[in-house]
Amino acid sequence: MDVIHQLISGFYVVCEPTNLLACFVGVFIGTLIGVLPGIGPVGAMSILLPATLKASPITSLILLAGIYYGAMYGGSTTSILVNIPGEAASVVTCLDGYQMARQGRAGRALGISAFGSFIAGTLSIFGLMLLAPLLASMALQFGPPEYFSLICLGLTLLIYMASGSIIRAFMMAAFGIITGCIGQDPHTGSSRFVFGIPDLLDGIGLAPFVMGLFGISEVFMNIEQQLTKRSIFNTKIKGLLPDRQDWKDSIMPILRGSVLGFFLGILPGGGAVLSSFTSYAVEKKISKHPEKFGKGAIEGVAGPESANNSATGGAFIPMLTLGIPPNVTMALLLGALMIHGVTPGPLFMRDHSQVFWGLVSSMYLGNVMLLVLNLPLIGLWVKVLKIPYKILFPLILLFCLIGAYTINNSTVDIILMLIFGVLGYLMRKYKFEGSPMVLAFILGRMFENSLRQSLIMSDGSFLIFFTRPIAAGGMTLTILMLLSHVIPALRKKRKAIPLEEERT
Repeated sequence: MDVIHQLISGFYVVCEPTNLLACFVGVFIGTLIGVLPGIGPVGAMSILLPATLKASPITSLILLAGIYYGAMYGGSTTSILVNIPGEAASVVTCLDGYQMARQGRAGRALGISAFGSFIAGTLSIFGLMLLAPLLASMALQFGPPEYFSLICLGLTLLIYMASGSIIRAFMMAAFGIITGCIGQDPHTGSSRFVFGIPDLLDGIGLAPFVMGLFGISEVFMNIEQQLTKRSIFNTKIKGLLPDRQDWKDSIMPILRGSVLGFFLGILPGGGAVLSSFTSYAVEKKISKHPEKFGKGAIEGVAGPESANNSATGGAFIPMLTLGIPPNVTMALLLGALMIHGVTPGPLFMRDHSQVFWGLVSSMYLGNVMLLVLNLPLIGLWVKVLKIPYKILFPLILLFCLIGAYTINNSTVDIILMLIFGVLGYLMRKYKFEGSPMVLAFILGRMFENSLRQSLIMSDGSFLIFFTRPIAAGGMTLTILMLLSHVIPALRKKRKAIPLEEERT
């Protein structure tokens, strides 16, 4: 009954005009960003982060969270109609969604995608309500050693699951931690890496950092590349409501995708992309007709789209209850809350219950709004897809410049944003992933503080990380994952040496 009472109080919060508007604007922009290929939720949230700094914490969280899960909805539209994923989690939807469109079943594909996303999003909110209080109560027993081990585990998982080189991902994480430590030492007050610039004494701001790394770099990449013309498959979109057979084929993939996506979303480095790929693989494996996948199977749309939406709810659990974001989008939300003076962690639900339950209620309401937005406005999203990039990206650059300056009225922030924009462009060009760097940047101070506090507790002994059960478990998993990559690489190198000697 206490949960129901808290949920009702959350609806009172979200039904305030400001929060209601923030919820609508968030899911609308999220859907729009999902429809427009290339920008993605992280870039959109980075650009809009300065606009939320004058709002209350709950209003900011509702807006930014709406962009996140709204983009999961919108991404399916481009995957089905254009065969280009609006964001990374919708890549799998292209395989069967576009084939359904070519067969004249675009409406059915869009419809089951919207309904599956709604069902999965709603189920993930139930999971968030049930698991978050339980994990928060367990986390009250955590101390600095436990937090240090969990941060190490989260960063290692994210590095381990990187799509490119693990060595490069590790380098990016290390650079992110160093960048996050710029400013005054929290323990001694001495300055670090400020190079005599007073504006850097408080550290590098989150907004210039992420806007440069994702927003500006996106503009640079598209200026360099000759953008191909997007061709929308010319078919009449009809029959948006799935029939009985469609529901029969899709209901179990939707439920399986919802459960699978939710628990994979909790894992560091998992998130919506891993969830959608895993769901597709599971559905194809257990299907009686796997040969239909890739040729317009509706299960290949229903499962992945449900999984990537469900993963968004799961991702909130470790971020809100432990203060440890499982992916880069949650890291941005964590940074936004900390800017407002709200620190997620074990006491978050007690000290900021209004913010937590307001967020949960807004996600219920946002899912309804998304269902209403996605089905009737398909024609509008198709027209949005025709906006030329030569108009879109100068506007992105303008918003980034205005946003970076208005935070502190500082030209240093603009310079920093442009520097990170060039860095982000070079990282993309040479296949260095930005996610480990952003996550390490935001967790850098927590990483340093928990390490130093742990060593103070143990009089400088690193054994404290292996004598406490939770900390020992986290550190053991971290070491095993690192060794699982290092040992095969060494073996491969040793085998290669005799072959080279034989050739010589």
